Amino acid sequence: GTPPMNFFDATLLKEGDDLFLGFGPFKVKIPAARAAQVDQSHVGKEIIMGVRPEDIHDEPDFIAKTPDATITAKVDVVELMGSETNLYLLIEGKDGSATAVVDARSLSRTGDTIKIALDLYNVHLFDRETEVSLIKQ
Repeated sequence: GTPPMNFFDATLLKEGDDLFLGFGPFKVKIPAARAAQVDQSHVGKEIIMGVRPEDIHDEPDFIAKTPDATITAKVDVVELMGSETNLYLLIEGKDGSATAVVDARSLSRTGDTIKIALDLYNVHLFDRETEVSLIKQ
């Protein structure tokens, strides 16, 4: 089965018309199409960011296209699963490891510090207290 969603403690930020997520030392930009669906009553507040493992990418072409959503991570464990690879990543500002499901041709190896990009078109945001989704359908 697919590993469960990764959860990060994050802060929802607004600068001009753009929404960002801050966590650890990182700040990533929510694409406009997704930002339009976000309940903005939580701007400036701590929230929970959810990112599915298949929405964490290490392939160079994805990273090149999404500089606003690229962060660094340390590869803790590489688990070869045949057609895909699970990476267990240590990301500053996140408790425990994050899991990424990447292409089996991934060159990421244990101990490497790598660039990863989050597919924020699919990001999930939750209220910290109620765990209610902040994405309006």
